[in-house]
Amino acid sequence: MHSLIFENAFTSQLPADPQTGSARRQIRNAMYSRVAPTPVAAPSLLHYSNGAAKLLGLSSEDCQSDTFLQVFAGNHQLEGMDPHATCYGGHQFGNWAGQLGDGRAINLGEVKTADGHLMLQLKGAGETPYSRTADGLAVLRSSLREYVCSEAMFHLSVPTTRALSLVSTGEQVMRDMLYDGHPALEPGAVVCRVSSCFVRFGHLQMLTARQETDLLANFVDFIIEREFPAIAQSYSDPRERYLAWFDEVCQRTVALVVHWMRVGFVHGVMNTDNLSILGETIDYGPYGWLEGFDPDWTPNTTDAGQRRYRYGQQPGVAQWNLLQLANSIYPLIEEAKPLEEALGRFSTSYEARWQRMMANKLGLPEFDNGLNERLLSLLQETETDMTLFYRHLANVKNAEIDAELLRDAYYTPQSISRDLQTQTKRWLQDYLAAARLQGQGDEPRATLMNRTNPLYVPRNYLAQLAIDDAEQGNLARLNQWMRVLEQPYTLQDGMDEYAAKRPEWARNRSGCSTLSCSS
Repeated sequence: MHSLIFENAFTSQLPADPQTGSARRQIRNAMYSRVAPTPVAAPSLLHYSNGAAKLLGLSSEDCQSDTFLQVFAGNHQLEGMDPHATCYGGHQFGNWAGQLGDGRAINLGEVKTADGHLMLQLKGAGETPYSRTADGLAVLRSSLREYVCSEAMFHLSVPTTRALSLVSTGEQVMRDMLYDGHPALEPGAVVCRVSSCFVRFGHLQMLTARQETDLLANFVDFIIEREFPAIAQSYSDPRERYLAWFDEVCQRTVALVVHWMRVGFVHGVMNTDNLSILGETIDYGPYGWLEGFDPDWTPNTTDAGQRRYRYGQQPGVAQWNLLQLANSIYPLIEEAKPLEEALGRFSTSYEARWQRMMANKLGLPEFDNGLNERLLSLLQETETDMTLFYRHLANVKNAEIDAELLRDAYYTPQSISRDLQTQTKRWLQDYLAAARLQGQGDEPRATLMNRTNPLYVPRNYLAQLAIDDAEQGNLARLNQWMRVLEQPYTLQDGMDEYAAKRPEWARNRSGCSTLSCSS
């Protein structure tokens, strides 16, 4: 652990709240408050990520040491650490919520790495000034889900924060999982999250809401210098630099959401305080994986009525959030048109990248709108597992003979109507004909499809099984599942259970189909 060298640019270059500690308060003219993690009684290491550890220069021996355990449980600080929680605001479900901030996240500090720097952040490590009425803690249930999905998304090639460690605290935490008046004690846990920075749209929104324009300019300058050096070096005029930066954030967000749509990921709570200026997936709360293909599905019970954050709405919400970011930096630009133009480029770029992605999902060199629209309609005719459908489609070479290969993707194959069978075969004929017309043979088509469409995704019911076992002290399933998720596009012998569609028992079980914001 002596290899970790902290440089802490965020806390050394930006203004601090003069008060320390976790007492709740509104702050002004500051970006963060210094606060230490809350020590825990009996920490135990449940899992660590070799990949994330290597980014930090940590060995397996380091990760299995008692020092590692105590540091990432929140019990011990290394030399050079500067623990703090940051202040931000945000729109939650479309409404301005005022000051929010790191209510259960504490940044330990920034580590120098071979490629730059990485911030270490503990989630669930105790109260901060921004915890409001909450305890700042996290339960094993939510922590395991965040840990697993963070690393799974990386291996799926989806931009994401990483997760270094999952530590149980040996303490019990009271949670009302469904907000239905039935709180219960659950085992506590802490996740160490890793990213070069955890700045959200809401950080800038808060500064504008407080009318702290000078600090806003200083903060955006800091972000650009620290996280977007190519832009910092290319533009000397501040206004041009800010516009180039905003355009880059828009384009990174385009890429992020296209990846979400590709793998069937539904974030569940796309508030402006949950979108990263780096274009990374951040804050794995009530997320879900599109199993039965339904563009109107959301995993978040809090959003069940409005469905603001449903799968098919994610691109629109991302653009709306970027509009709020544009509003927050308007005082630095003082002209709406260039910001509006960047938002317009979001739309055109998204459409182009989405079409390219959808063509890849079908293994085609060129996007065929009619073919694609017909398929998306067919997928909704009966409950169809999106992940398995595209994987099985890669093996179809003859519409008449191979249509049966798709059967495993249907949740109730015995109820498929004759009309749907006919429509599906007709679509398969047209699809294979289009592939031939575009000069795409069966093997290259299958290769492209299996490189685009994962076989193993961290389905919620599998997470719940791993949670159930881990709560009983059995980590075998978690260990095996994490190994499988490191190669999500490759068929792995004996691992069929991790590619299976959601079983019927999980359809309505809490944690398997829908989740609350406390999940």
